[in-house]
Amino acid sequence: MTTILSVRDVKKIIGKKTIVENVSFDVKQGEVFGFLGPNGAGKTTTIRMLVGLIKETEGTISIGGYSIKENFREAMRQIGSIVENPELYTYLTGWENLKQFARMLGGISDERIIEIAHMVHLDERIHDKVKTYSLGMKQRLGIAQALLGNPKLLILDEPTNGLDPAGIRELREFIHKLVKEENMSVFISSHLLSEVQMICDRVAIIHKGKMITVAKVEELIKTASDRVEWIVTPISKAKDMLVDAEEVREVSIEGNRLLCRMDIASISSWNKHFVANGIDVHSVKELVFTLEDLFIELTRGEQHA
Repeated sequence: MTTILSVRDVKKIIGKKTIVENVSFDVKQGEVFGFLGPNGAGKTTTIRMLVGLIKETEGTISIGGYSIKENFREAMRQIGSIVENPELYTYLTGWENLKQFARMLGGISDERIIEIAHMVHLDERIHDKVKTYSLGMKQRLGIAQALLGNPKLLILDEPTNGLDPAGIRELREFIHKLVKEENMSVFISSHLLSEVQMICDRVAIIHKGKMITVAKVEELIKTASDRVEWIVTPISKAKDMLVDAEEVREVSIEGNRLLCRMDIASISSWNKHFVANGIDVHSVKELVFTLEDLFIELTRGEQHA
């Protein structure tokens, strides 16, 4: 699979402070890639380097095979981006906004504008004033601007900000369609981890300026598929038994819950083992983890953004 974005050993120092260090990841053609991190993790700084707003101190960033450092103009031609909120002229129509942006890019025909307006489902409202648009429509118009130059990579920073549930779902479906029909790569930063879990193929998590994981979403969640919750009495005796077992890990008590990591297939035998040793088992269940649960665990509960 072709690599559209390559980030290698990137470091950024501002003043005397290292903001990001040894950040590396790739985005492949036709994939949706999530970029996550708590407040102050270096996420925004990394995104600003990707879109050329600030320069990296060390390392290399290549987009579509072009190095930002060596061939900035061509590298930037490979991306379309919305960093924070799309910049729109609300007193103009959607069409006039796209025409204005097309003039800045150069070489964009009216046919391309019509094509993009159709792609983002704004055909019927493209000649209405933007001030009459819903937040979801404004977001789609912003994406239309980002797509005008036919980029290989679409970078969306917090694309769901301000959207209601219907708008979020609409955006999710549009991104899936864009990837499926246009084979485009999409890089998303979002604080809505439930959405990231549904829409992204892979995610990278940055924490304190360093990458802590880059993995497929399903594989990341699978790593937590061995968590088990027991409600037993006496709980301390059951805990001691689990602690002594080599195949059981991370045993802890939270309130009346006995938590551990074990092979799910061994739950039945452990249930019998507890009962045979005079322990009452009131309930046992496998804990289902979400991407948000794992994010909180990996970043030690720091607020994500």
